[in-house]
Order: sequence, then C-alpha cells, then structure tokens
Amino acid sequence: MKLSLFISDEQAILEPHNDILATALVVIGFVVFAAVMSKAYFIHDEQSHSIENYEEASRIAESIASWDELQGTRPDIISARMLDKISEPVTDTEAHDLFFARFSPNNEFSVDIHTDDGKYHWTVRKNKAEATGNVIAASIPVTIEINPAQHTSGKITVRIWKRYI
Repeated sequence: MKLSLFISDEQAILEPHNDILATALVVIGFVVFAAVMSKAYFIHDEQSHSIENYEEASRIAESIASWDELQGTRPDIISARMLDKISEPVTDTEAHDLFFARFSPNNEFSVDIHTDDGKYHWTVRKNKAEATGNVIAASIPVTIEINPAQHTSGKITVRIWKRYI
C-alpha cells in the first residue's frame, strides 16, 4: 500500500540535477561509441589499402617478369644483360623510361631483382626518392639468364607505395 502511494504521489519535488547527470552520461557514451567506430573504420580502411597495394605489387611483378624487353633466350627467362641496362646506374635511359611508362604514374614503386645465391642484384627505381609511408612488397620467383649458357633462379620483389596528390 505504501508503495503505490509513493509511485502515485503527485507532490514530489523535481530535481533538475538528475537530468543533467543522465544527459552527461548519454553524451559521454555517444562520444566513446563514435571514437570506437571511427578507430574501427580507420583500421579497416588501412587494411583494405594494404590488400589493394599488395595485389597491385603482385600484378606489377608479374608484368615485369613477362615483359618482352626483358626476355632472355626463352620467353620465361629474364635477361641479366637487359637488367644491367635499366638498373642502377642506368645505362639505357630510353629502356628505363619505357619500363616505367607502362605503369600508372600515381604508383611509386621500386624493383629489386636478385639471384637466390646472392651473387647478382639489380635495383630499378623511377627516381632517387626513397619509399615513404606504408610500403607493401610482393615477390615472385623467376629464372635469370646470366649468359646464354648459365641460368639461375631468383626473385623479383616490388615495393609499392602510393603518392597522394
């Protein structure tokens, strides 16, 4: 009986300070929720860009391995003689420019080609600028023709980063 009197008592005093505290808790909860959601979005966005960049680096590596200008005596072999011309220091600027002209100018990347035994290493760069930001790398195995009588296994590694304008 006393409980129903307490609930239905119309002479109660309104305390406005309780409303302020409840509103503050709701606002704080909303801010924390927004912060957690934005952090989750940024992590997802960064990971999706990393996956896209990895796929792009893999496509570039495959394109380099199948480029006609780099072919040795067979289509599935890369010529070390041609690599010597386009790698650092560049001796054939026309071939070097043609090498990078096939790819999007918004992608900055460098290419490292080396033999598995470590005797030979070539680096092909568009410019002297070093990689900045989030760098993603992809490698594929290749066969490199050192001379017409000598072939060795190696890898093409493409390091890619986006240039934001």
